[in-house]
Amino acid sequence: MLSKGRYRTRTAESAADIEAAQRLRQLAFKGAEDSAALDQDSFDDICTHILVEDTSDDRLICCFRMLPLDGGEEIGRSYSAQFYELSALRAFPGRMVEMGRFCIHPEARDPDILRVAWAAMTRYVDENDVGLLFGCSSFKGTDADTYLDAFAMLKDRHLAPRRWLPRVKAPSVFRFAQALRLRKPDAKQAMLRMPPLLRTYLVMGGWVSDHAVVDQQMNTLHVFTGLEINAIPASRKRLLRAVAG
Repeated sequence: MLSKGRYRTRTAESAADIEAAQRLRQLAFKGAEDSAALDQDSFDDICTHILVEDTSDDRLICCFRMLPLDGGEEIGRSYSAQFYELSALRAFPGRMVEMGRFCIHPEARDPDILRVAWAAMTRYVDENDVGLLFGCSSFKGTDADTYLDAFAMLKDRHLAPRRWLPRVKAPSVFRFAQALRLRKPDAKQAMLRMPPLLRTYLVMGGWVSDHAVVDQQMNTLHVFTGLEINAIPASRKRLLRAVAG
């Protein structure tokens, strides 16, 4: 699809490519070193998988998957709809893409990896006239107390517009907008605790649900995250398209 510096992105083209992505996901999400262990589910069969590779050794260092939807009426097909009541988004008029299972190899630290991944997503969004990018943004672990400042900042600055606000569906949630309504976040601590992928969404104008799902299976807390493409600042779009071009 594209390359920048030592990194290239491409679409998975074979069962072996998808298995490599599932193995990286297993390592990133569950810390499993067993080469036979794979993070997989039924959504893998209906998604497009994007791979980011290090050209110096052809190693897979980042991956994510995309599920395109023609419009809000298809929101129930998404992975996120298992955890959030998303009927409000059925009224969204444009095309949508769910980005899921985003992960970077635990030993990789280069910020260009995230930039290249977002450039690949930008190219896909532009080529397919996507109006909304969404997914579940995860905090590692299920102890909400670790992330109170981050959740307080989400409550103060980044809640979804009421017309799109996801409602509670999962059996175990942390209703941070309600629980932290009087808490003022420590901005430095909030940003230190904010997952890098979610930070990127927020910088571009993204918004989140008013609660986090406690996902014991994945050992995460996650928030529904939406990004309306028309709301991305023009300067940010230029930067992304410069890499994507």
